[in-house]
Amino acid sequence: METLKALNKKHIKELLKNIEEHYGIKELKLDYIFYQSNKGKVFLLSNKFKELNHENLNINSLGLYFANIKDREIRLSVEGSQLIGNKAKKNVVEINEEELKNWLTGEDLEMKKGEGFVLIKNKDDFYGSGKITKDRVLNFVPKEKRMNVI
Repeated sequence: METLKALNKKHIKELLKNIEEHYGIKELKLDYIFYQSNKGKVFLLSNKFKELNHENLNINSLGLYFANIKDREIRLSVEGSQLIGNKAKKNVVEINEEELKNWLTGEDLEMKKGEGFVLIKNKDDFYGSGKITKDRVLNFVPKEKRMNVI
C-alpha cells in the first residue's frame, strides 16, 4: 500500500531546482502542496486542501500526478510535462505527426543524440516525458492513456 507524506519547503525547493536545471527554466513557481508516495510518485494539491478537515479520511490517491522520482532522476508525468513544458528551454524533443502517432500508441522513438529524460513536444502541445538511452527515447505513456490503432 502506498503512503503519502507532505514534502517540506526544503524538499520542494530541491525538487523545483532540479527541474529548473534539467529543463533550463529560469524560475519555476508552482503554488501547490506537494505530496510524495513511498514509491516516489509526486502529487500536487490545491493550497485549499490545507483548510479541509481530512484527518479521518481514508484516501487512496490525492491531487494531480506530477512526477516520479527514482535514483534522484525526475520523470514528469503527461500532466507534469504540460504544466512546465512551455517554460522549458532544453531537453525538449520536437516530434512530427507520424512520430506523435507512434508515441501515443506506446512505441519508443528513434533518437541518435542526447541522454536522460526529455519532454516530448508536437507543435505547442506536450505529451509526457521519455528517457533517451543509446539510440531510443523510451516511452512512459501509461497504458490507460495510449491510443488504440485499428
